Amino acid sequence: MKMYLAAAGAGLLVGVIYSLLQIRSPAPPVVALVGLLGILVGEQIVPMGRQMLAGLNPAAAWAQAKCAPHLFGALPGRHAALNDAAKPERKDPRS
Repeated sequence: MKMYLAAAGAGLLVGVIYSLLQIRSPAPPVVALVGLLGILVGEQIVPMGRQMLAGLNPAAAWAQAKCAPHLFGALPGRHAALNDAAKPERKDPRS
């Protein structure tokens, strides 16, 4: 229930911001995509900031907070390569 209230509150806040910026909802696709990118990047500020307050430089904080997997997901080709590397080698029974 708490998650739903937080989501409703965030949606309300975004609605107010859209109104102040005079953007109609649903926003035009490009505006909506830029907004989603802002949300994804904004979600990484707190974890990365915590890492930087702990003394890490920005690049190390980015890696430690695991920002790239959250922002980009499984990149094409990487998922298959990771699965292939995790599989044990099979010996040919005929040899």
